[in-house]
Amino acid sequence: MTSPAMAVDLPLHMLILLPLLAIPVLLLLRSRSSASRGNGGERLPPGPWALPIIGHLHHLIGRGVLPHRRLRDLARRHGPLMLLRLGEVQTVVASSAEAAREILKAHDLAFATRPMSPMSRLWFQGTGGGVVFAPYGDGWRQLRKICTVELFSHSRVASFRPIRHAEVGRLLRAVAAEAGANQQQTVNLTGRIASYVFAATVRAIIGSREFAERDAYMQMLKEMFRIVPGMSLPDLFPSSSLAMRVSRMPALLARTRNNMHRLMDIIIKEHQEFRSPAGGEEEEDLVDVLLRLQKEAGFQHPLTTQNIKFVMSDMFSAGSETLSTALTWAMAELMRNPRVRHKLQEEIRREFADDGMVMEEKLGNLRYLRMVIKETLRLHPPGPLMVPRECRTPCKVLGYDMPVGLTVLVNVWAISRDPVSWGDTAEEFLPERFEQCDTDFKGVDFEFIPFGAGRRICPGISMALANMELVLTALLFHFDFELPMEMSPKDMDMTEKSGLSMERKGKLFVVAVPRVPVPPAVE
Repeated sequence: MTSPAMAVDLPLHMLILLPLLAIPVLLLLRSRSSASRGNGGERLPPGPWALPIIGHLHHLIGRGVLPHRRLRDLARRHGPLMLLRLGEVQTVVASSAEAAREILKAHDLAFATRPMSPMSRLWFQGTGGGVVFAPYGDGWRQLRKICTVELFSHSRVASFRPIRHAEVGRLLRAVAAEAGANQQQTVNLTGRIASYVFAATVRAIIGSREFAERDAYMQMLKEMFRIVPGMSLPDLFPSSSLAMRVSRMPALLARTRNNMHRLMDIIIKEHQEFRSPAGGEEEEDLVDVLLRLQKEAGFQHPLTTQNIKFVMSDMFSAGSETLSTALTWAMAELMRNPRVRHKLQEEIRREFADDGMVMEEKLGNLRYLRMVIKETLRLHPPGPLMVPRECRTPCKVLGYDMPVGLTVLVNVWAISRDPVSWGDTAEEFLPERFEQCDTDFKGVDFEFIPFGAGRRICPGISMALANMELVLTALLFHFDFELPMEMSPKDMDMTEKSGLSMERKGKLFVVAVPRVPVPPAVE
């Protein structure tokens, strides 16, 4: 579960000074950037020069350093399959569609598990975990099937349509209210989108828009994204008991885990005591489904309450953080590209002109909308570095040996901007590139894998797309948007924030001018 997308809990200068003070002469030595040999004589991928003790960490960590960008730059010098040593952990980074295809398709089973670092073991404590971070095995396969068949099926996603429409209505009214009567006040669209996503996610999972510990749970989610997975000292130096003792992360992780379980216990207890048996899919929230399945016989591995808690945690975090990030980037790119925004707006208003409001069942007619969403996910994949995998059985990738225990990262961000796949306009926002192109994000086209591929592909794609399509369509149907204070689109700051989810660093402020009346609240 080690990923360079997160912060080390020991300052970088201290990590570098350790070998510097101990053996200064070794700092002048460089490892070969050509293919190297492992201890067993394997032909390993090439990599940059390393320092004693910390390995290649100095290439990835520093003020203003975005790991996915730095890894892309290193890959341009050392190849699409690159070997790094992060502390004690050997890590291979794949930065091309060809390398991703071999890892996620040709050898998918070999790389189907997750690394179990000391922090991972402390987090899961032998429970088997949920779906996203849990190791591969029979228990994981059972949970994955439950997610695919029960939690994120087409019919289940459709059953949450009333929730989406109700929460989008609240979003539209909030934007209109914040814009003010004279429509000159700026609207914090980042905050409004985040509120929509959290409320819609909470209602789909637990059936209620509000719950008593909402603020505590939101804070816990922020902590989870900071430490799970992470580059703590125990993750980087798993053989060192000293690393576990001096790191502040184990205590933070244990506290976060305990808070998570306390909040989950409250939610589960309320469902068990106060909710009547569901009469059908349209009446069940996702916790209802999990509790119902827990009572059913026939599972090879019993669905434990601990499993349910971790699945809930996966759904809360992935369903809120990544969706909010993707929607904000979509609106930011539309503000930066007025031509695209106006073209999409024309398509939307033409389709719903006679309805006076957006109808989800007609969203399939919006071809250009799908192109805009694809292009947003191409340029801004919510998870720029795919959740790490670990090699279970030895194999070869691009002619290099992959030993058992090797951690593997796929740089989705670099792959989706690779000129080899996307040409000279790879860095530009051009939805029209998908007009004559069948490339999709369902895990078959490896130059475009924002949701992953293979056995570990995100099971919630349909849920994410349903929300993205509805929110973007509703906003652009009811409002015209402009940048505040006569800001030019070229002046927009599109800087990313480093983290597990690639958020936009600055909040998106816009001027919203109502054009189609917003539907009133339904009592």
